[in-house]
Amino acid sequence: MNMDITSIPKKALETLLQDALDRDPVTARRAHLLILLLRERYLSRQQLTVRIEGLLGKGCFGESAWEDTFYRDMRIVKKALQAAGYQLKYSRRAGRPGYYLHQQPPVSAELAAILAHSVAEVDPAQIRIWRLMPPAERFRLGCSITDAAHQAVVYRPQHGGLNQPEANKLARPGRSGR
Repeated sequence: MNMDITSIPKKALETLLQDALDRDPVTARRAHLLILLLRERYLSRQQLTVRIEGLLGKGCFGESAWEDTFYRDMRIVKKALQAAGYQLKYSRRAGRPGYYLHQQPPVSAELAAILAHSVAEVDPAQIRIWRLMPPAERFRLGCSITDAAHQAVVYRPQHGGLNQPEANKLARPGRSGR
């Protein structure tokens, strides 16, 4: 029986999709690939798999035959993109290899705005100081920032009483080590 899903309200579809993403690793992988490709272009297979594993956990493509799994996922993602009017292609050009959406800018408008805002917040004096620091000191500062984020989550009133693993999960969504 073919269902006409266009008659289902958008919020209902979103709820069903979220349930599928939470329960089905295949759907989650494919949805994350789709979202990533809508935001960024010229990403290689390796870059895509590393990014998805960062979100869903190492080995989310499987331990054996993971390349077959990746290409199967990409066929479905390509089909979904075509249904939305996009054309997924692969570039082998030096300097710009990887998957991209034909006739689309290198990054989405949303991501371009985020990057522009981030660049505007950079203090050139702080960058000069950062560059003078030894790598070990920069690493220590990065760890300190991460620790501070975890502690902020632990002591946030709406999350009172969380233990450290629960706080880590909230502070670093998508990196729960599933």
